[in-house]
Amino acid sequence: MAKYLALVLHSHFPYLIGHGTWPHGVDWLHEGLAETYIPLLNTFNDLCDTGLPPKITVGITPVLAEQLSSGELAGSFVEYLHVKRDAAVSDEQWFRENCDDHLVSVARMWGRYYEQIEDHFENRYGRDIVGAFRALESRGAIELITSAATHGYLPLLGEDGAIRAQIRAGVETHKRRFGRMPAGIWLPECAYRPARDWACPVGSSRERRRRQGIEEFVGEAGLKYFIVDSHLLAGGEPVFVYHARFGTPEHGVAKTAGSGSDQPAGNTRHSPYDVYLAAKDGGQGDVAFFTRDPNTGLQVWSGEHGFPGDGNYLEFHKKKFPGGLRYWRVTDSKADLGDKQPYVPENVEGRLEENASHFVDVVAHLLKQDDASIVTAPFDAELFGHWWFEGPAWLAKVVEKVYQHPEIEMATCSEYLDTKKSFAVVSLPEGSWGDGGEHAVWLNGDTAWTWERIYDAEAKMKQLVAEHREDNGALTRLLRQLARELLLLESSDWQFLITTWCARDYAEERFQEHWEDFSRLYDAAVRLKDSGVISADDACALTDCECKDSVFETIDLSWWL
Repeated sequence: MAKYLALVLHSHFPYLIGHGTWPHGVDWLHEGLAETYIPLLNTFNDLCDTGLPPKITVGITPVLAEQLSSGELAGSFVEYLHVKRDAAVSDEQWFRENCDDHLVSVARMWGRYYEQIEDHFENRYGRDIVGAFRALESRGAIELITSAATHGYLPLLGEDGAIRAQIRAGVETHKRRFGRMPAGIWLPECAYRPARDWACPVGSSRERRRRQGIEEFVGEAGLKYFIVDSHLLAGGEPVFVYHARFGTPEHGVAKTAGSGSDQPAGNTRHSPYDVYLAAKDGGQGDVAFFTRDPNTGLQVWSGEHGFPGDGNYLEFHKKKFPGGLRYWRVTDSKADLGDKQPYVPENVEGRLEENASHFVDVVAHLLKQDDASIVTAPFDAELFGHWWFEGPAWLAKVVEKVYQHPEIEMATCSEYLDTKKSFAVVSLPEGSWGDGGEHAVWLNGDTAWTWERIYDAEAKMKQLVAEHREDNGALTRLLRQLARELLLLESSDWQFLITTWCARDYAEERFQEHWEDFSRLYDAAVRLKDSGVISADDACALTDCECKDSVFETIDLSWWL
């Protein structure tokens, strides 16, 4: 019986276009394009050209797909590449003047790198990154899945309509951008909540009401599967996957904020190396879930114990000023930045071979268990290329070695589901892949104020939509833009960046900006409903928001009912 490896890459950035450039803003997206998305596309296409379709499941969040489709981004990205190439030329001259011939060669490497990225962007992919991923899926090389529209943290959203809107907007955007219905969804932060009595975790109201489970919203949208963290299935100690990059947050709040005592415990009798149906309220199930394997995860997520911490790989944190290019290797994962040694590209190939072989050996060992049929290994796509420069080359070697292995096959998640003849139904507890497996990274003393505003905005949106009668005029226009601002307000990135102190000021400013825009449009909608006429100032505010936050064209207001 065949056994499988399912690699899943989750790609995401919050909405950045028109909201700053550097150090926080659209340059993050430029980095993602130059260091992750184009290198991954090259890796996937090169594998296909050698007759080895990678069979990797790739999640691209709807808000990222919208940005990758932007002509504005294409223009700014080319300018960004020119700046980086010029920095390499400047660095080369500086190293030559300082008699460092080795780093002169590394500077030349960077110059060639950015020239090649521009050539691939312009000529290999015709500036159409979304189209390039779509073409790979059409070839059967990868599977594309969706996510919540703006990566909203679904278990903490206060209205069922808000959860439904995040998922439905995600599905519709995926269909519009990639030309087909997705089979799976990446739940933001792998965060899940079963059906249960729920009370608002912040504010004065503690009224409890029955909420349906996340799997029901997923099924209603026509999706077939999602992915959870290992501790939700088997119990045990959860691992904060972002620890290597951001450390463990020092301040948490109540465990599984807003939860009740009726949560099911971890399912210790079930194997993470199989796929199950998530039990709905009442015990039936029709949506499958895959479970993240922590053993393979540690090999890649950990900068200290995993492959990216190898002393020969490029050091992420040490950069040359100005220009921000990197010329040093990890050396030792615990070494101070001042002790980092020069990067030697020639020493990388052997390490990639060994690390890829070790990873496949780990997978093969796990699959030798009698009840094991699949290892699911999900990662942030940005780990490959951006955080770990050599990551795309490592992925290619892993795929090649799996094709050579007599007992393992690569499979997308949907391909594996097609091999299953029967499924057990499992009740999952609440949790995420955040610190402690709980919600505390996203809801804590520093972020509670954001949730108070989100809940207020959700209630206002629900009220306006309930009272609205489609008129295809100014009021409908206002409500659709109001919906966009609410979706952007709900992005889980703002709480994450606040809690981890990574661009905290930027996240707080962005959240406040979307809150103010939502409030301004809400007041305009109320005035328009009362008077039947939109004022010049309100019309100007609406146009301004439509230009600034131009996403999710196919908004359906009924999603919020």
